[in-house]
Amino acid sequence: MARHVLQVKETYHPCLLIIILFGWWIATILVKSARSPVVVASIIVWFFILLIIAQYVPNRVITKPVGEAWSASISTPFFKINRRIRFGIAWVLLLALVLGSAFGNPLPANSSYGSRAQSVFGLLVFQSVLYLSCNNKSLIQWHTIIVGLGLQQIIALFVLKTSAGFDLFNWVAKLAGDFLAQAYPASAFFWTGPVEQFWFIATTLPAIIFFIAFAEMCYHAGILQWVIRKFGWVFLKTLDISGAEAVVAAASPFIGQGESACLVKPYVNSMTSSEIHQMLTSGFATIAGSVLAAYINFGMPPVYLVTSAIMSIPAAIAVSKLRWPEADSPMTKGKIVVTREGQDAANALHAFSNGAYFGLRVAGLIFCNVLTILALVYTVNGLLAYIGSSFNITDTANKGPLSLELIASYVFYPVSWLMGVPQQDLLRVSGLLGTKLVANEFVAYQRLQEIRPYMTERGFKIAVYALCGFANLGSLGIQIGVLAALGPKRKSVIASVAFSALACGFLATCQTATIAGMLL
Repeated sequence: MARHVLQVKETYHPCLLIIILFGWWIATILVKSARSPVVVASIIVWFFILLIIAQYVPNRVITKPVGEAWSASISTPFFKINRRIRFGIAWVLLLALVLGSAFGNPLPANSSYGSRAQSVFGLLVFQSVLYLSCNNKSLIQWHTIIVGLGLQQIIALFVLKTSAGFDLFNWVAKLAGDFLAQAYPASAFFWTGPVEQFWFIATTLPAIIFFIAFAEMCYHAGILQWVIRKFGWVFLKTLDISGAEAVVAAASPFIGQGESACLVKPYVNSMTSSEIHQMLTSGFATIAGSVLAAYINFGMPPVYLVTSAIMSIPAAIAVSKLRWPEADSPMTKGKIVVTREGQDAANALHAFSNGAYFGLRVAGLIFCNVLTILALVYTVNGLLAYIGSSFNITDTANKGPLSLELIASYVFYPVSWLMGVPQQDLLRVSGLLGTKLVANEFVAYQRLQEIRPYMTERGFKIAVYALCGFANLGSLGIQIGVLAALGPKRKSVIASVAFSALACGFLATCQTATIAGMLL
């Protein structure tokens, strides 16, 4: 009897969800709302309906016949070809995709094929640097590198060069922005004056707390694990990485660098050096949904932020595996694992309350981190200004004193040029890259908002992509602390690969900006 009730309950929930999705789709067609375009609604609804149905259809009906057809017509014949010829074909296809994207699309206003060629050259240089710095070139799995670059390019093409892709990501970005904005009227309850004067405390931090509480409730309901498993399965199959790596990579844009590692806690102590390097890189190369509201409040276009976060998932994997290839046999090879300990809640409301408490700690950490980093930056800049005035060293372009941003603008000048940044924006964008690395992306985006009126549209968009990641010195300490707590037996390995992973995460976001530069 209990088993029968359970079966009815499990069948009832998916059917109800399908009915709701189908009803929303029909209503969108009839109403033709500007906030829910028909094409976007159709893609989302039918994707999830087919995904839900696939969970309950026996493998022999769909999965097995499709797998056999794929194996017979494509997989088996392709792998019968000589290995060198196979990879030659793959490289030719990737090169055709890159060059076709850069030079086969019409130019927007105030752009040129020369600037796109600059970005193509930058991508080649980034890959060459990674290859030359690889710790064991003979172990590189070129399949992972080629597919990772290809996926990054395809996502960029889909979003930036198709109306359906742009509308879909724009809709998702606006939906995320509207969702996070619901914390604004709630926070206004605690303020008697205009909250715009205290926008970071009154709007950004409450949105972070609200998002984490909501994510905890979704985790309790099983929704978040389901989404992460599906995303992770895609990366597991396409990029040939371990299940733990796939889960962390898929989870990083949703729940952030620390929490994503907690999903594979039982396996951290037995992870290989390459897996740990990959987990760290994924955390550095992406952002968490909880901080999306902060960047939007800085005036950054939501669609580019969401696109950058998704593009940086395969970028982080490809970059990490080119720098630190797998030399051992991961325990989770070929299987998806999602687990988290010590997060039990009696019901959804209890989980929401637990999430709010955890969100408060995260928001407090962000507040303290931003405050202390800014104070340190201002202190160092004051010291540099004093030294600069003594030796008559000033920022002649902006008519300012010697500063960290001025030094970084020259150190990262070549990186900005390789990304395809226009000449007049090179010093500004390179300074932002240094600010992001030394301070954090909050400070860099705030600075970008201030100088946006003086930048070209192309330079601004590339900067938005390049800054969209957690690769900074503060996050380095957070990542080492979290992973060392989860896997105390691997502390020495974590410490040895951490700086390499930070550089790879930083380079992954630059590579994402470079690919975007090919299409702008």
